[in-house]
Amino acid sequence: MRLKTIIADDEPLARERLRFLLSSDDEIEISAECRNSREVVAALKERRIDVLFLDIQMPGRDGFEVVAEVGAAHMPVIVFVTAHNQYALRAFEVQALDYLTKPVETQRLRETLVRVKERIASHAALLTQEQLKSVVTSLENGAALRKDYPQRLLVRNGVKDLFVNVADIEWIEAADYYSCLHVGTKSFMLRETIKQLAHTLDPNKFVRVHRSIMVNLDQIREIFREGQSEGSIVLVNGQRLKMSKSGWQNLLAVSRS
Repeated sequence: MRLKTIIADDEPLARERLRFLLSSDDEIEISAECRNSREVVAALKERRIDVLFLDIQMPGRDGFEVVAEVGAAHMPVIVFVTAHNQYALRAFEVQALDYLTKPVETQRLRETLVRVKERIASHAALLTQEQLKSVVTSLENGAALRKDYPQRLLVRNGVKDLFVNVADIEWIEAADYYSCLHVGTKSFMLRETIKQLAHTLDPNKFVRVHRSIMVNLDQIREIFREGQSEGSIVLVNGQRLKMSKSGWQNLLAVSRS
Protein backbone atom coordinates (compact mmCIF):
# COMPACT_ATOMS: atom_id res chain seq x y z
CA MET A 1 0.00 0.00 0.00
CA ARG A 2 1.31 3.40 -0.95
CA LEU A 3 0.96 6.08 1.69
CA LYS A 4 -0.72 9.23 0.43
CA THR A 5 1.38 12.14 1.61
CA ILE A 6 1.15 15.92 1.82
CA ILE A 7 4.15 18.25 2.01
CA ALA A 8 3.21 21.59 3.60
CA ASP A 9 5.84 24.34 3.63
CA ASP A 10 5.85 27.93 2.39
CA GLU A 11 9.47 27.63 1.22
CA PRO A 12 9.77 26.19 -2.34
CA LEU A 13 13.30 24.89 -1.74
CA ALA A 14 12.22 23.12 1.42
CA ARG A 15 9.35 21.42 -0.42
CA GLU A 16 11.66 20.46 -3.27
CA ARG A 17 14.24 18.91 -0.93
CA LEU A 18 11.67 16.91 0.99
CA ARG A 19 10.00 15.76 -2.25
CA PHE A 20 13.37 14.57 -3.53
CA LEU A 21 14.17 12.67 -0.33
CA LEU A 22 10.74 11.04 -0.22
CA SER A 23 10.96 9.98 -3.88
CA SER A 24 13.44 7.26 -2.93
CA ASP A 25 10.72 5.42 -0.98
CA ASP A 26 8.37 3.48 -3.27
CA GLU A 27 5.71 3.32 -0.56
CA ILE A 28 5.31 7.10 -0.46
CA GLU A 29 2.98 8.89 -2.88
CA ILE A 30 2.98 12.70 -2.86
CA SER A 31 -0.70 13.63 -3.16
CA ALA A 32 -0.32 17.39 -2.69
CA GLU A 33 2.11 20.19 -1.87
CA CYS A 34 0.78 23.12 0.12
CA ARG A 35 2.22 26.59 0.62
CA ASN A 36 0.07 27.76 3.52
CA SER A 37 -2.40 26.59 6.14
CA ARG A 38 -5.44 27.32 3.96
CA GLU A 39 -4.19 24.92 1.29
CA VAL A 40 -3.40 22.28 3.92
CA VAL A 41 -6.91 22.39 5.39
CA ALA A 42 -8.47 22.22 1.91
CA ALA A 43 -6.29 19.26 0.87
CA LEU A 44 -7.08 17.33 4.07
CA LYS A 45 -10.82 17.84 3.60
CA GLU A 46 -10.67 16.89 -0.07
CA ARG A 47 -9.06 13.45 0.19
CA ARG A 48 -7.84 10.79 2.59
CA ILE A 49 -4.24 11.38 3.58
CA ASP A 50 -2.00 8.98 5.50
CA VAL A 51 0.88 11.24 6.51
CA LEU A 52 1.39 15.01 6.64
CA PHE A 53 4.82 16.65 6.68
CA LEU A 54 3.82 19.97 8.20
CA ASP A 55 5.83 23.17 8.67
CA ILE A 56 4.92 25.08 11.84
CA GLN A 57 5.36 28.70 10.78
CA MET A 58 3.47 29.39 7.56
CA PRO A 59 1.52 32.37 6.18
CA GLY A 60 -1.83 32.74 7.93
CA ARG A 61 -2.42 30.11 10.59
CA ASP A 62 0.42 28.03 11.95
CA GLY A 63 0.68 24.25 11.99
CA PHE A 64 -0.89 23.91 15.44
CA GLU A 65 -3.91 25.91 14.30
CA VAL A 66 -4.30 23.55 11.33
CA VAL A 67 -4.59 20.67 13.78
CA ALA A 68 -7.20 22.58 15.79
CA GLU A 69 -9.28 23.48 12.72
CA VAL A 70 -9.31 20.06 11.07
CA GLY A 71 -9.69 18.20 14.34
CA ALA A 72 -7.13 15.82 15.77
CA ALA A 73 -9.35 12.78 15.16
CA HIS A 74 -9.38 13.58 11.46
CA MET A 75 -5.67 14.29 11.10
CA PRO A 76 -3.28 11.87 9.39
CA VAL A 77 0.03 10.95 10.96
CA ILE A 78 1.78 14.28 11.58
CA VAL A 79 5.50 14.89 11.14
CA PHE A 80 6.47 18.47 11.88
CA VAL A 81 9.32 19.82 9.74
CA THR A 82 10.64 23.19 10.87
CA ALA A 83 13.72 25.34 11.35
CA HIS A 84 12.58 26.24 14.86
CA ASN A 85 13.53 24.08 17.82
CA GLN A 86 11.39 25.50 20.59
CA TYR A 87 8.14 23.90 19.46
CA ALA A 88 9.28 20.28 19.88
CA LEU A 89 7.51 19.58 23.17
CA ARG A 90 4.30 21.25 22.03
CA ALA A 91 4.42 19.20 18.81
CA PHE A 92 4.42 15.95 20.75
CA GLU A 93 1.60 17.27 22.93
CA VAL A 94 -0.63 17.36 19.84
CA GLN A 95 0.28 13.75 19.09
CA ALA A 96 2.81 14.42 16.32
CA LEU A 97 4.77 11.29 15.45
CA ASP A 98 8.07 13.10 14.92
CA TYR A 99 9.76 16.50 14.76
CA LEU A 100 12.38 17.10 12.06
CA THR A 101 14.61 20.15 11.90
CA LYS A 102 15.73 21.70 8.63
CA PRO A 103 17.69 20.87 6.62
CA VAL A 104 16.23 17.36 6.84
CA GLU A 105 18.89 14.67 6.74
CA THR A 106 18.42 11.51 4.67
CA GLN A 107 19.06 9.01 7.45
CA ARG A 108 16.89 10.92 9.91
CA LEU A 109 14.01 10.92 7.43
CA ARG A 110 14.39 7.17 6.82
CA GLU A 111 14.07 6.54 10.54
CA THR A 112 10.95 8.68 10.62
CA LEU A 113 9.38 6.81 7.70
CA VAL A 114 9.91 3.51 9.48
CA ARG A 115 8.01 4.88 12.46
CA VAL A 116 5.28 6.30 10.20
CA LYS A 117 4.68 2.88 8.62
CA GLU A 118 4.65 1.15 12.00
CA ARG A 119 2.15 3.69 13.34
CA ILE A 120 -0.19 3.32 10.39
CA ALA A 121 0.08 -0.47 10.36
CA SER A 122 -0.90 -0.68 14.03
CA HIS A 123 -3.62 2.00 13.76
CA ALA A 124 -1.90 3.92 16.53
CA ALA A 125 -2.41 7.16 14.62
CA LEU A 126 -6.11 7.22 15.45
CA LEU A 127 -6.84 9.47 18.42
CA THR A 128 -9.64 8.66 20.85
CA GLN A 129 -12.44 11.12 21.38
CA GLU A 130 -11.07 12.01 24.80
CA GLN A 131 -7.65 12.76 23.30
CA LEU A 132 -9.32 14.96 20.69
CA LYS A 133 -11.11 16.98 23.36
CA SER A 134 -7.91 17.36 25.33
CA VAL A 135 -5.90 18.55 22.31
CA VAL A 136 -8.54 21.00 21.08
CA THR A 137 -9.08 22.41 24.57
CA SER A 138 -5.34 22.84 25.02
CA LEU A 139 -4.95 24.60 21.67
CA GLU A 140 -7.94 26.89 22.15
CA ASN A 141 -7.52 27.81 25.78
CA GLY A 142 -4.03 26.98 26.98
CA ALA A 143 -2.09 29.58 25.01
CA ALA A 144 -4.68 32.27 25.68
CA LEU A 145 -4.59 31.78 29.44
CA ARG A 146 -0.84 31.75 29.96
CA LYS A 147 2.46 31.94 28.18
CA ASP A 148 4.50 28.80 28.59
CA TYR A 149 8.24 29.13 28.36
CA PRO A 150 10.24 26.13 27.07
CA GLN A 151 11.92 23.95 29.66
CA ARG A 152 14.16 22.29 27.06
CA LEU A 153 15.65 23.27 23.70
CA LEU A 154 16.37 20.86 20.85
CA VAL A 155 19.92 21.30 19.54
CA ARG A 156 22.19 19.59 17.06
CA ASN A 157 25.12 17.63 18.50
CA GLY A 158 27.18 16.17 15.68
CA VAL A 159 24.90 13.83 13.71
CA LYS A 160 22.31 13.69 16.50
CA ASP A 161 19.68 15.96 18.02
CA LEU A 162 19.44 16.26 21.78
CA PHE A 163 17.53 18.21 24.39
CA VAL A 164 19.27 20.80 26.56
CA ASN A 165 17.56 21.74 29.82
CA VAL A 166 17.05 25.50 29.82
CA ALA A 167 17.83 25.68 33.54
CA ASP A 168 21.29 24.22 32.86
CA ILE A 169 22.25 26.98 30.41
CA GLU A 170 24.71 29.36 32.09
CA TRP A 171 24.87 31.99 29.37
CA ILE A 172 24.12 32.49 25.69
CA GLU A 173 26.39 34.10 23.12
CA ALA A 174 25.30 35.59 19.80
CA ALA A 175 26.88 34.03 16.70
CA ASP A 176 25.33 35.71 13.64
CA TYR A 177 22.15 33.77 12.82
CA TYR A 178 22.95 31.23 15.53
CA SER A 179 23.27 31.32 19.30
CA CYS A 180 25.87 29.45 21.32
CA LEU A 181 24.48 27.85 24.47
CA HIS A 182 27.10 27.47 27.20
CA VAL A 183 26.32 24.56 29.51
CA GLY A 184 29.14 23.73 31.91
CA THR A 185 32.17 22.76 29.85
CA LYS A 186 30.04 22.15 26.74
CA SER A 187 28.74 24.49 24.05
CA PHE A 188 25.85 23.87 21.65
CA MET A 189 24.89 25.82 18.53
CA LEU A 190 21.22 26.63 18.14
CA ARG A 191 19.80 28.01 14.89
CA GLU A 192 18.02 30.90 16.59
CA THR A 193 19.29 34.47 16.94
CA ILE A 194 19.84 35.86 20.42
CA LYS A 195 17.04 38.32 19.69
CA GLN A 196 14.66 35.45 19.03
CA LEU A 197 15.73 33.68 22.21
CA ALA A 198 15.13 36.87 24.20
CA HIS A 199 11.45 36.52 23.23
CA THR A 200 11.38 32.74 23.67
CA LEU A 201 12.94 32.28 27.11
CA ASP A 202 11.48 33.40 30.43
CA PRO A 203 12.53 37.07 30.83
CA ASN A 204 12.57 36.60 34.60
CA LYS A 205 15.24 33.93 34.22
CA PHE A 206 17.33 35.08 31.23
CA VAL A 207 18.42 38.69 30.81
CA ARG A 208 20.28 40.27 27.91
CA VAL A 209 23.20 42.08 29.50
CA HIS A 210 24.95 42.94 26.24
CA ARG A 211 23.87 42.98 22.62
CA SER A 212 25.67 39.65 22.15
CA ILE A 213 25.24 38.12 25.62
CA MET A 214 22.30 36.75 27.60
CA VAL A 215 22.76 35.28 31.08
CA ASN A 216 20.88 32.95 33.37
CA LEU A 217 20.16 35.01 36.50
CA ASP A 218 20.69 31.96 38.70
CA GLN A 219 24.27 31.78 37.41
CA ILE A 220 25.28 35.36 38.34
CA ARG A 221 27.64 35.66 41.31
CA GLU A 222 28.79 39.28 41.11
CA ILE A 223 28.09 42.44 39.12
CA PHE A 224 30.70 45.15 38.59
CA ARG A 225 29.98 48.69 37.38
CA GLU A 226 32.91 50.22 35.48
CA GLY A 227 31.84 53.77 34.65
CA GLN A 228 28.49 54.96 33.33
CA SER A 229 28.29 52.79 30.23
CA GLU A 230 30.27 49.63 30.90
CA GLY A 231 30.47 46.87 33.44
CA SER A 232 30.88 43.15 33.81
CA ILE A 233 29.25 40.12 35.33
CA VAL A 234 30.98 37.23 37.06
CA LEU A 235 29.25 33.87 36.86
CA VAL A 236 29.20 31.20 39.53
CA ASN A 237 31.88 29.32 37.55
CA GLY A 238 34.15 32.40 37.70
CA GLN A 239 33.76 33.47 34.08
CA ARG A 240 33.56 37.23 33.49
CA LEU A 241 31.19 38.61 30.84
CA LYS A 242 30.69 42.11 29.41
CA MET A 243 27.75 44.22 30.54
CA SER A 244 26.51 47.27 28.65
CA LYS A 245 24.58 50.23 30.03
CA SER A 246 21.31 48.85 28.63
CA GLY A 247 22.24 45.46 30.08
CA TRP A 248 22.53 47.02 33.53
CA GLN A 249 19.12 48.64 33.06
CA ASN A 250 17.66 45.26 32.05
CA LEU A 251 19.00 43.71 35.25
CA LEU A 252 17.52 46.53 37.32
CA ALA A 253 14.15 46.10 35.62
CA VAL A 254 14.08 42.38 36.44
CA SER A 255 15.09 42.98 40.06
CA ARG A 256 12.19 45.41 40.48
CA SER A 257 9.55 43.16 38.88
